[in-house]
Amino acid sequence: MKLSGNTILITGGGSGIGLALAERFIKNGNTVIVCGRREHVLQEAKDKVPGLITRVCNLEEESDRLALFDWVTTNYPDVNVLVNNAGIQQRFNVLKSDARENWSYFRKEISTNLEAPFHLTMLFAPYFSSKASAAIINVTSGLAFTPFAIAPMYSATKAALHSYTVSLRHQLSETSIQVVEVAPPAVVTDLGGAGLHTQGEPLDAFADAIFNELAGDSQEIGYGTSIARLRMSRDDIDAYTEKMYQATKSLI
Repeated sequence: MKLSGNTILITGGGSGIGLALAERFIKNGNTVIVCGRREHVLQEAKDKVPGLITRVCNLEEESDRLALFDWVTTNYPDVNVLVNNAGIQQRFNVLKSDARENWSYFRKEISTNLEAPFHLTMLFAPYFSSKASAAIINVTSGLAFTPFAIAPMYSATKAALHSYTVSLRHQLSETSIQVVEVAPPAVVTDLGGAGLHTQGEPLDAFADAIFNELAGDSQEIGYGTSIARLRMSRDDIDAYTEKMYQATKSLI
């Protein structure tokens, strides 16, 4: 995809991977809008990245997603890139989870990781189809390919988003819309809570590599350990998943 002259919407762009990509897009001559649930986080992002445009939005809610689409297309009609980046990771043991009392807590992971990118893509794709150049970038995970058993819903939602992205790529193959999947490994961010990813890949190195890859024609972009996982055999997936579970099962 072209890396300058775009108007880009990044969900979950107030921190972590979303903000790191926003910084690089702005430095390369793009207009960048980020949305998130927490106004103070968005304000901190604006203070850090001059020129960043922010919008408070709870992606769990259909009404907020519709309002976001209407606001962006009305105020920034040149928007031509959607980055579905927002995500929640919850680690739990199903035997210890009270799904009767706490389902609303668990449901947030599904609505944020899956329902939101599905819905936003269906809203923006028709709008983008008239553009000379456009892109939809879905941020999945290496865990879409090798499940992290202590984060079962996260892994499942990312696997579903991967499948959706493949289908989307076929459906949009005769349009101007490029469909890209970015599948990160563990990256040092606050995903899942502060301190849970301190052993991951450095955020800046990861973001630099992904940004450079976006300049080419790559349809699936991995980094570090996730590169091999994108093409693992089923036997290798099973072995890798078991190894990760045995190493982490004491955490839940």
